[in-house]
Amino acid sequence: MKLFEVTPLDRQIYEQELKDFLPDKIIDIHTHVWKRSIRGTEEQTNGKKRTVSWPAMVAAEDPVEDLQETYRLMFPGKQVSALMFASCHDRRTLQACNDYVADCSRRTGFPALYYARPEQSADEIEMQIRAGGFLGLKSYLDLSPAYLPEPEIRVFDFFPPHQLERLNALGGIMMLHLPRPGRLRDPVNLAQILEIKQRYPNILLIVAHIGRAYCEADVGNAFSVLQDSADLLFDFSANCCQYAMERLLDAVGPGRIMFGSDLPILRMRTKRIVENDTYINCVPPGLYGDVSQDRHMREVSEADGKKLTFFMYEELLAFKRASQRAGLSRADLDGVFYGNSRRILDQALKNLYGERAS
Repeated sequence: MKLFEVTPLDRQIYEQELKDFLPDKIIDIHTHVWKRSIRGTEEQTNGKKRTVSWPAMVAAEDPVEDLQETYRLMFPGKQVSALMFASCHDRRTLQACNDYVADCSRRTGFPALYYARPEQSADEIEMQIRAGGFLGLKSYLDLSPAYLPEPEIRVFDFFPPHQLERLNALGGIMMLHLPRPGRLRDPVNLAQILEIKQRYPNILLIVAHIGRAYCEADVGNAFSVLQDSADLLFDFSANCCQYAMERLLDAVGPGRIMFGSDLPILRMRTKRIVENDTYINCVPPGLYGDVSQDRHMREVSEADGKKLTFFMYEELLAFKRASQRAGLSRADLDGVFYGNSRRILDQALKNLYGERAS
């Protein structure tokens, strides 16, 4: 049984719009892998949930075999690899999830990041990175102290300075998911990005999801504030906002932008719209259970549902439009979808493991 259906509409979009646009070799710089039997279910997590709920509707798990099958189904004829990390909101199972990712990395050759808890010491962080062959760190806002309301969480609440000092010494990757309702435009977020770049210049800092700028209103003056951070990196995972992509290309150029997916959620069939500065995923009726309680989800009619393709393709189509407006060359696109990520991964590998670098 196939992991998911690829419809004639999906194949038409890929063949006519994306196949020739994409290079033959692709690196997905932002993917999650986990097994439900290791992580547990959303209902089993402890503590107050401070994240959106809709991603859990798309996939209960994403073992690495499913990730590879997703690439095979969505990108026929392409060679796709990934930078992987866990997906886990429960401290009790996070180490087991990291162990699984390390095992997947050894088996597939895909590089990986260690999913860190803020209470871990710098020595433990380094030990775990080296033991698992990881290239750096990923963390998430819901691991910050439980007493903090979600709107008040800051980057240093889940990426504490002692961990960043050690990551700077190692020269590893930091995958940053910005907190706070203001997302990319939030002045606290912007100040802390600048502080990280100033205090920890050897960290290879990737701002995920274009700073979660999923709507035009999320961009604000961020790029003028960040314009002097000459080596700040961005991925556009799970982002369909053409405006944010265009402003990003204008601000930093294609050399510091990388394709990311945020799989498995990009397997979702959706058309993302914006209402009142809030993104809404329009989905086929009944496909993802009861979505009525999630303000980011909305079912469409049966007829309109048949016109929806993958979130993955919607993201890529948005970037294609942005790249055409920016006049990107074939070489530029090869960089965005492969070369830029290859450079960063090789640099982290060299920094951390020396002679093991390719």
